[in-house]
Amino acid sequence: MNLNELNAISPIDGRYRNKTLALAPFFSEEALINYRVKVEIEYFIALCELPLPQLKSFDQSLFGKLREIYTSFSTKDAQQIKDIEKITNHDVKAVEYFIKEKFDDLALQDFKEFIHFGLTSQDINNTAVPLSINDAFDTVYYPELAKLIEKLRALSNEWADISMLARTHGQPASPTRLGKEIFVFVERIEQQVKQLQNIPYAAKFGGATGNFNAHKVAYPAIDWKEFGKNFVEKILGLHHSFPTTQIEHYDHLAGIFDALKRINTIIIDFDRDIWTYVSMNYFKQKIKKGEVGSSAMPHKVNPIDFENSEGNLGLANAIFEHLSAKLPISRLQRDLTDSTVLRNVGVPLAHTIIAFTSTLKGLNKLLLNKEKFAEDLEDNWAVVAEAIQTILRRENYPNPYEALKGLTRTNTVINQKTMADFIDSLEVDASIKTELKAITPSNYTGI
Repeated sequence: MNLNELNAISPIDGRYRNKTLALAPFFSEEALINYRVKVEIEYFIALCELPLPQLKSFDQSLFGKLREIYTSFSTKDAQQIKDIEKITNHDVKAVEYFIKEKFDDLALQDFKEFIHFGLTSQDINNTAVPLSINDAFDTVYYPELAKLIEKLRALSNEWADISMLARTHGQPASPTRLGKEIFVFVERIEQQVKQLQNIPYAAKFGGATGNFNAHKVAYPAIDWKEFGKNFVEKILGLHHSFPTTQIEHYDHLAGIFDALKRINTIIIDFDRDIWTYVSMNYFKQKIKKGEVGSSAMPHKVNPIDFENSEGNLGLANAIFEHLSAKLPISRLQRDLTDSTVLRNVGVPLAHTIIAFTSTLKGLNKLLLNKEKFAEDLEDNWAVVAEAIQTILRRENYPNPYEALKGLTRTNTVINQKTMADFIDSLEVDASIKTELKAITPSNYTGI
């Protein structure tokens, strides 16, 4: 850990920097500036391709050089823009001036007033941010989540035949299989991922109040609405929101945050279940040489990875909740509250990635304690009462539920012999008794 990480206020840039570094190219200050530069450059190129009369003479072979301004963007470039911002006190205007300086360097002074032509800062911000989120999802979020899903699926298959005592309300219930219980979470997560992937990355692009006022007054013959739609959807690969105020509605973005929150909630549910299974001794944990579980109790090996995951997911969800509740609300045509909030999009995603990593780490440390699974089943023969009374119902036996209820609630010990003696006392055919005696806690696991 370097000095900057030791002095970071937030643990996502300090203690957990190695786990969140992959998000820096999308959500750091430098990344946001770079995305803004990209939008400005691509917008200028799009204007050249209309073409506007004043841009007809622009040498289109220079488009590659222009794109290098953002494809080769450096920390030094970002610092130059921040230095300009100290004078302008406006972050997007600083980007405009930076690009104009680049145009001067390329002897393109005659065209530089078409940089940011007719736009407001939100045309840049409300395209740069969804671009960064889209890229971060494809590059970091989905691959990290896929690793976790893949591990869960593998464990589900590996433990497919491990019978286990279920617990509803924390009490012994009809047995199940460990692999199936793991697969429940795979299915839940994948269903939510499908919903998440159907939400568009929406962007606003239409001038100061969304009406292309400046564009239309300068070039009334051009279909600026069609231009904006083409620019946002075909060039940037986003969904064009229209009509809008000065800013994007953020309704789709709120939907993305809500979907992320639901996925995180499912993983919290999983973390708590595994934590409980560890406390029940269903799992032991691999011990790494040199690790300490407790500063006071040498025997301890705590399920800290699942606890870490739960804590980070809780933080992430609290921020996602605020983002989705706040962003769609803006006074009249625009207030500035969205600006500071949007700068924090990377924070809950960072906590989410930390959590994915922790859950995966915890899963890789689990050691199945088969003996404990078998022991719990053997100690809870009462759970086959449901099976017996159901077959008796099938055979039209009088009051089967009540008969089993009386047995399971009055005897202090219910075991295989108790059940066999009860079955022998029933006035049913011998074939039915044989069928009933074949049922055990280990094989009464359903589909």
